[in-house]
Amino acid sequence: MRTLQLHFSEKAFPPLNTFVPQTTEARVFRRAQAVRDVVTGQRLQTVSDTLHFTSSALRKWVDRFANQGPQGLLDRPRSGRPPTVTCARDMHLNRLVDQDPLQHGAISSQGSCRELATVFARETGVQLGRESVRGV
Repeated sequence: MRTLQLHFSEKAFPPLNTFVPQTTEARVFRRAQAVRDVVTGQRLQTVSDTLHFTSSALRKWVDRFANQGPQGLLDRPRSGRPPTVTCARDMHLNRLVDQDPLQHGAISSQGSCRELATVFARETGVQLGRESVRGV
């Protein structure tokens, strides 16, 4: 395995330390934590083993951080269909999940993804598949 040849100055730490707590996406948060550990001097292989990343992925994120700063850790835009469940819809769906299914006309207190999708469609007008509901 080739050795990581990047050396970070003390200036690299403040942006990374402020970026980590502000991150809301779990994937990006984990990347930032891992990169922070490498930047502070831990071995790349140790960090990748501890956090269950491949060393090549962690190396790529460390390189992106070195070149682009904290913004390099964000997900890049992808082609294809945009997600059906946006942040606002996700919050609405989470509220429905937290409520008792009997409030929405279910026949038992154990709701299903299909029933939840039906209630969501009735309240918002947006049709979601059961897999989209299950992912929340």
